Amino acid sequence: MRALEKLQEISKKLSPLNIENPAREAEILLHQGLNMDLVEMYRDNPEINNDQTVIIEDMIKRRAMHEPLQYITGHTDFMGLKISVGQGVLIPRPETELMAETAIQKCNSNRLNILDLCTGSGCLALALAKNFQESQVTGIDISETALVYAKKNAEANEIGNVEFMKGHLFDPLGQNSLFDLIISNPPYIRREEIKGLQPEVSKWEPLNALDGGEDGLDFYREIIPAAREYLKDNGTLMFEVGFDSADEVAGIFKDFGYHEIQITKDYSEIKRIVFAQWTR
Repeated sequence: MRALEKLQEISKKLSPLNIENPAREAEILLHQGLNMDLVEMYRDNPEINNDQTVIIEDMIKRRAMHEPLQYITGHTDFMGLKISVGQGVLIPRPETELMAETAIQKCNSNRLNILDLCTGSGCLALALAKNFQESQVTGIDISETALVYAKKNAEANEIGNVEFMKGHLFDPLGQNSLFDLIISNPPYIRREEIKGLQPEVSKWEPLNALDGGEDGLDFYREIIPAAREYLKDNGTLMFEVGFDSADEVAGIFKDFGYHEIQITKDYSEIKRIVFAQWTR
């Protein structure tokens, strides 16, 4: 069978599975399985050998079980970086790219000390480290699996001004650690809502990267007061938040004395990024 015939076959197999864009996913699976550039695949329409067929069929079976496409291919793109992902690490979302862009626009210096809490794959930390090459970026996560991916991604993208530490939030830091920017995409899904998410999320992505407690605000309540000890004068604390949590998170900022509280909407006009400054 040739590639373009196989492409149609894969798309038909994916279509009944409630996958948003089966034709596009079929392209990705096929050119990944062939280890061939997409343009080359369409141009040459190569014959698929037995070894390639085995690889491609295995990928189709995994996707049919609603394993995320990014886990099957082993990577995703984030702010121009190739980020490796797999089971045990949260897949970066476009909303998190928006937070990286917001942070880059807000920072007016290239010599910064930046902390990324709940770093996961390291995507945020690495995007900021790449953009602010004279800065030092620290990423912290409680998951050893996530940190393996984060360190792998730093090496693969040749980013040296970043370090990763294991622990719960601020626990690994020394008492005199101060940051110009603390940024975080913490778990923020309400616990009871997790089971109702797409199976690609609820059945495959790590629960500890999703579960924000009963109301989705547990991590904000913990980070916002604690961050005051680790922010420089007029330092910024920035979060990604759930689709209906921005005003509540802004209220927590206000309760603990932060100022210049701002909210940014995402590409769907949802209040998604909340940030504020702390004066020592």
